[in-house]
Amino acid sequence: MITLHDTLQLPAVGLTGFETPLSEEEAAIQQSVHQFARNVLRPVGQALDKMQAADVCAPGSPFWSVFAQAAQLGLDPELLTQFPAETAVRLESLIGEEMGWGDAGLAVSLAVAGFPLRMAKAVGNQELVELCQGKIGCWMITHPDKGSDIMVYDMKREWPQGQSGNKGTLTARVGKDEIVLNGQCSAWVSNGAVAQVALAYITADYGDGFFDADGRPNGVAVIVPLDLPGVSRGKPLDKIGQRSLPQGEVYFDNVKIPARFAIAGKDQYYGNQSSAWSYAGTHMSQVFTGVARGAFEMALQYCHERKQGGQLLIDHQLTRYRLGDMLRQVELARAVARRSLAFARLSPQSHPYATASAKVTVTEACMKVAHEALQLFGGAGTSREYPIEKIFRDARAALIEDGENAIITLRVGLLCQQLYAEGWSQY
Repeated sequence: MITLHDTLQLPAVGLTGFETPLSEEEAAIQQSVHQFARNVLRPVGQALDKMQAADVCAPGSPFWSVFAQAAQLGLDPELLTQFPAETAVRLESLIGEEMGWGDAGLAVSLAVAGFPLRMAKAVGNQELVELCQGKIGCWMITHPDKGSDIMVYDMKREWPQGQSGNKGTLTARVGKDEIVLNGQCSAWVSNGAVAQVALAYITADYGDGFFDADGRPNGVAVIVPLDLPGVSRGKPLDKIGQRSLPQGEVYFDNVKIPARFAIAGKDQYYGNQSSAWSYAGTHMSQVFTGVARGAFEMALQYCHERKQGGQLLIDHQLTRYRLGDMLRQVELARAVARRSLAFARLSPQSHPYATASAKVTVTEACMKVAHEALQLFGGAGTSREYPIEKIFRDARAALIEDGENAIITLRVGLLCQQLYAEGWSQY
């Protein structure tokens, strides 16, 4: 049925653009998170951006206040279980977008902090749940000399024949009662500089070597307390973007943990890893939709304040075109992010490459919006006086974070090949 109006009207629009009507609960949650993002995440993120990397995570840093204030929001993942599945997906998307709108680095830090606890709950290990409860966590999956090779699942199609995969510089030896860790994780581990507990995916030797018959590394997924003897840390990573997100190396020197802390062994490792990535990778899309929206809104406001050629920027035809294109990119990012989230949460058979495909689309749309926003600011956009240059740097980092975009896209192409071999699209 066509809905008819007697007068010409502007479209209904909210914080998340051209949104279908939110329920009272959805609107209340969105407003609550938006206030937190505006009053806490954005100012704290801007303050941390100007600090040295070591000072960001030092005692007394405003970084620590964010976790206490976030806890007051009551946004425990259990909250979403109270709603129908489709509503929960929209709420998760709304929350993630608002967090990213506030500050990309802090949004990622808050999301990653609870990941070990969520995995402990997923496997039903109460001892690990209690171990992780109330602690800041990290997801330790990337290691030197391995990098993007953690994504290699199909050795026959992806890897040079006759060569073993890369085992990386962090390894485990798995015994009946004990797991011994040696080496280091990558400096890019989010929260690595501050985490108290890690969800770690590590190349492992179960007594028969580090590789299977095809050359694929064996692995173990394990929850690791980071206060054990033999654990040490490098300097927090100094980087161009997302400076509010403390990243850094963690070193292991014969660190011993009980074998019961493993959440996936040799036979379950790749299934568990792919499930974890498929689940957690969705946060990148929601967060950077928010970052794109923030850049667009800053540019829109600036164009209503800045005069050029005798009139406000907004009154120039080309400016309107550029803003219109930016808004399209934000809506594109939101649609892709939410569809990917729905697939990851509701599909009986999700896949990390599907999640990662959305991350590429969203972060590249975000980069395009941030670039165009900075251009509209002109020379002022390059000054640290305006927050748009920070957003530009935050967005640029996302093209590599959680999987470098070109490598991910290559693997999405591999997924096309794999699915076609199984009969997909052959009609």
